[in-house]
Amino acid sequence: MSGKKSGILLPIFSLPSKYSIGSLGKSAYKFVDFLKECGQSYWQVLPLNPTIFGDSPYQSPSAFAGNHYFIDIDMLVKDGLLDKDYAEGFAKESERIDYGYLFESRLFLLKKAFERFDINKKDYIEFKEQNKFWLDDYALFMSIKEYNNNSEWSEWADDEKYRKNIPALCRKYVGSMEFWHFAQYEFYAQYAKLKKYANSKGIEIIGDMPIYVAYDSADVWSNPDNYLLDEKLSPTLVAGVPPDLFSEDGQLWGNPIYDWKKMKKDKFAWWVERLKVGYKLYDVIRIDHFRGFAGYYVVEKGEKTAKKGEWLKGVGITFFDELNKQLPDAKIIAEDLGVITPDVRRLLKKTGYPGMKVLQFAFGDKDSDYLPKNIKSSNCIVYTGTHDNMTTAQWIDEISDSEKELFKKVCKPKKGETPCESLIRVAMSTKAERVIIPMADYLEIGEEGRINAPSTTGDNWTWRLDSKYNTAKLREKIKRLSQR
Repeated sequence: MSGKKSGILLPIFSLPSKYSIGSLGKSAYKFVDFLKECGQSYWQVLPLNPTIFGDSPYQSPSAFAGNHYFIDIDMLVKDGLLDKDYAEGFAKESERIDYGYLFESRLFLLKKAFERFDINKKDYIEFKEQNKFWLDDYALFMSIKEYNNNSEWSEWADDEKYRKNIPALCRKYVGSMEFWHFAQYEFYAQYAKLKKYANSKGIEIIGDMPIYVAYDSADVWSNPDNYLLDEKLSPTLVAGVPPDLFSEDGQLWGNPIYDWKKMKKDKFAWWVERLKVGYKLYDVIRIDHFRGFAGYYVVEKGEKTAKKGEWLKGVGITFFDELNKQLPDAKIIAEDLGVITPDVRRLLKKTGYPGMKVLQFAFGDKDSDYLPKNIKSSNCIVYTGTHDNMTTAQWIDEISDSEKELFKKVCKPKKGETPCESLIRVAMSTKAERVIIPMADYLEIGEEGRINAPSTTGDNWTWRLDSKYNTAKLREKIKRLSQR
């Protein structure tokens, strides 16, 4: 990672599309062209995993699978798997993503495409073989889940819950499993073409890897030994973070906790495989909640908030030493936000990974580590905000008078410059080698452009980019601000 570079954060799901959610089709290629024209080097996307209840890509039924909602319908039409008129009957123009509609209609449409698909295709057979170690479990998990009205796996019949006779289950669900194999094949095939195109234009893709997996996932169901579960396969402890600026109750994520001792014995095999698959999708991986490797917060199962919990010592540098042995060229960004203690700083230093600096966090305290003058190292990534923050336009409206004062003092807004432009300019002029700006901040949109408000349910993960975003004026503005 040499020389100063900048990029834009925009999730795949936010891309314009007539099918209610962004996809790996034409609008993704157009966004790559847009990035190139604006002089950018990175496209940061959020996790690409499938979503279930709550629609969060950070609570997925699989750490390996791709989101089948992102499969481009027009490409399936082009491949002869769907008739154009039939497919377009499923189009839905909507300002926000309608996950309810997608849940009802998208699988039906993909199953229609699967009816015409040749399961004897050579590259399909190769794909299944190469990804067998996660794909078969995922396909079986999703098949049983669908058969059980999408109930959590802990509620399934004992033979399914405890995986008593896998060959018999595979025979029972063989047709459905083949469909789920097909959906993953289409996702990975379409994605590989998009990534190749982005890389050919000099754009690297930054991906996101949540530290934890969802309890209701193929990962936990198929490898319960990797987690701290009781004899009924229920979590004994769950993950979260204590009360902070985002939430006075803390955040109770509810994810099961890894059995790090067991994982250490097999040289973190599951993690290594997870990262290998991650590098098929991304050039750089941002590991979410990096501080969890130094020390992690646990809450006893059954607690309603994260107020009562304790910190446990993390796996530390042992984990990253093993990763370096097995994946020596891995490019990693550490999401080192939240309660940062000396042990986290030491671990970050030992790994040598760049951490994150979020400028929206800078103005509550005149000595903040996030103030531009306190960003002393170039080995970090500067953001105005992340997918969990307000957009900068909304943030400016809502901060206190004292924060506004400090903002003016630090950013020294220039004549005719908007507050969003001031913050982006300041981000670009820090020592950081990398600057990533959320798309909503270049567009200067308010609350409607926010991607996620942590610890809330409702309208998260639904923001969509207006199809008319690509104007000469916007391209000029991005170029001007990032050429600093």
